[in-house]
Amino acid sequence: MKLIECVPNFSEGADPVTIGQIKVTIASVDGVKLLHVDPGKGANRTVFTFAGEPQPVIDAAFLAIKKAGELIDMPTHKGEHPRMGATDVCPLIPIANISMAETVEYAKKLAKRVGEELQIPVYLYEHAQPDKTRHNLSVIRAGEYEGFFKKIKSPGWKPDFGPAELDVKRGATVIGARDFLIAYNVNLDTASVPLANEIARDVRESGRILRDETGKPSTIPGSLKAIKAIGWHIPEYSIAQVSMNLTNIEITPLHIAFEEVRAKATQRGIQVTGSELVGLIPLTAMLNAGKYFLAKQHRPIEVAEEQIIDAAIISLGLSDLAPFRPEERIIEYLLKK
Repeated sequence: MKLIECVPNFSEGADPVTIGQIKVTIASVDGVKLLHVDPGKGANRTVFTFAGEPQPVIDAAFLAIKKAGELIDMPTHKGEHPRMGATDVCPLIPIANISMAETVEYAKKLAKRVGEELQIPVYLYEHAQPDKTRHNLSVIRAGEYEGFFKKIKSPGWKPDFGPAELDVKRGATVIGARDFLIAYNVNLDTASVPLANEIARDVRESGRILRDETGKPSTIPGSLKAIKAIGWHIPEYSIAQVSMNLTNIEITPLHIAFEEVRAKATQRGIQVTGSELVGLIPLTAMLNAGKYFLAKQHRPIEVAEEQIIDAAIISLGLSDLAPFRPEERIIEYLLKK
């Protein structure tokens, strides 16, 4: 059986009615398993995760994008997370018995249908985008919803599908195919966004841009590869976070990202209080983290899987803001249900 995962991000994180209607829409499609729903009030954004065979998955994604466009009003949307539409981004991820090339074709099929049938401007990204100048989500989304009325008319920013005019209510969306990504936030004992952003610049691969006395820019790379990061404030917890996307956990694993943020925070006189996973995580990432921390604590690593995972949860502080339940967050555990 070919399996793909879909992880759409919708620009609503506070209204349970809207989130519930999108959830029902996804769950109504035969052959699709809804794995997780992760709303965030401060970000005003909800991440859904579902999986199944490719055609049912893109059918469910289409219906969810349609429903979000009916329920979410972008002119009134405010939140900490960057966004450009009611469905901000909708990636497809190959899980089993399917290549990235095949997944790309399904992403294009979904994007074409959304653009033509719903008349929403759609941009392709990551592996689905042949133009490498608009391959990166953050580059596409720059300017966000408010800036897109002008941007969409600019040379080079015509959508891949749909009208070349921003939909006032629904905005625009980004659809693509990508490798597995972990969305992960590290909690700080400060509410200062500038300080959180400084730490983000310290660690993210793109680093920071400096200008000399003539205004000429130069880039100082961050300390971690395959990491995107920003700093933001979460009002519901009165803390700042370093919010990261780990785009390749083979290059930079979860525990290394956590340790590096903690080290850079300590240099700035800030303490890390814990961390927060957004969405789901592969079992291997949790096991690698648990073994790392057990070894660091001079404890045996040849122990039961449950003990290794407990070590990861405690050491990463994954229950700092809300209980972390492995049976609800680890992909392999969910797929076995």
